[in-house]
Amino acid sequence: MTAPAVTVGRDARFKELVRVMDERHVSAVPVVSGEGRVVGVVSEADLLPKEEFRDRELTRFERIQRRSDLTKAEGMTAEEVMSTPAVTVRPDDTLALAARRMAVHHVKRLLVVDDADRLRGVVSRGDLLKVFLRSGEDIEEEVRRTVVSYLFPMHAHAIHVSVGDGIVTLRGPVHDTSLIWVAERLVHGIEGVVGVELQLSGEDSRPVGTCPAE
Repeated sequence: MTAPAVTVGRDARFKELVRVMDERHVSAVPVVSGEGRVVGVVSEADLLPKEEFRDRELTRFERIQRRSDLTKAEGMTAEEVMSTPAVTVRPDDTLALAARRMAVHHVKRLLVVDDADRLRGVVSRGDLLKVFLRSGEDIEEEVRRTVVSYLFPMHAHAIHVSVGDGIVTLRGPVHDTSLIWVAERLVHGIEGVVGVELQLSGEDSRPVGTCPAE
């Protein structure tokens, strides 16, 4: 996440909101209370209605349909134009959860808040994608520690783990082939993994083939 995040108060004026976004090169700013608790977020989309409806006459149906945007168009302060509640995550939430929340709510960023809803930072789509820059050595070490040694302790020394372009390959014998699918799921759950190729087998079995990324 990016911390500290630029914020505004409830009473921040419209022009101040535009100025802050322009100067800080951001497309949205969190709105916080005096105690630092997040009460909403103002994005460029919240500000644009003021320009959109400047010289436009709306039909009665459009006024009903766009009631929320019309209210924002008349707003003068952050509290009057902000979207609420803000979409948030906790500092210890996983990247997968953050990505799902962005997708479900159709937002480009999430506010990171503590248990008292105080702002700790902002995480963007770009921040989430940085996980795929994780080194192959780092991923390999985690695969060995959390998957291979855990599921296949009897053959951990004989299982070869390699990582190339984020694709993890496991090759070698295992004592229980029924755990191979579990290994595939666990490796996929490791941050930075792009795909998994399994070439694991029992001593007298043929290797299991490639498992494409989900």
